[in-house]
Amino acid sequence: MTRRSEIDWLYRGVAPLFPEQWERFCAGIPEADRGGDLVAAYYRLLQSTDPDVCVWAARNWCAWENSIVSVDPNAKGDPQRQELVFQLAFARIVTHYFEHNAWLADGILLRQAGALAGIPGVMVHGRLDLAAPLITAWELSRAWKSGELVLVATSGHSWGDPGMAEAIIAATDRFSAKR
Repeated sequence: MTRRSEIDWLYRGVAPLFPEQWERFCAGIPEADRGGDLVAAYYRLLQSTDPDVCVWAARNWCAWENSIVSVDPNAKGDPQRQELVFQLAFARIVTHYFEHNAWLADGILLRQAGALAGIPGVMVHGRLDLAAPLITAWELSRAWKSGELVLVATSGHSWGDPGMAEAIIAATDRFSAKR
């Protein structure tokens, strides 16, 4: 949904659950910016003309993201996510969208979810997902009457968490069987 509350959760609210990783994430920006909008601070760093600043910011940004997507905070994840080219692109895209609130009025996607009436869909969400609060998927499932929310009890945000890949494949298989 890219609501401000979700962005704030991801880049401040969830911090007490990952103090070591959070400390490293905050250490990646100037001290004067640490109490403010961290997305804005990283956005500025990633736009720097100094390539070393951009690399430092991208690596810190991705390290934080990687630490909270899995139920295992030390999960290695997809090797591609460790490559500098990926990290620079990912961090720049995410901060660009979040800095501009995805160019959406706050909450507009949920308020207009009724436009999906009659369109089937499946939202697969890990119950232990700390990167994307479950309340967002829950609220969407209530507003999108023809959408179904599938909760994976043992998963976080990562497709590599227990049960997540299977649930995603089962959902897509249901749609491919209808063709």
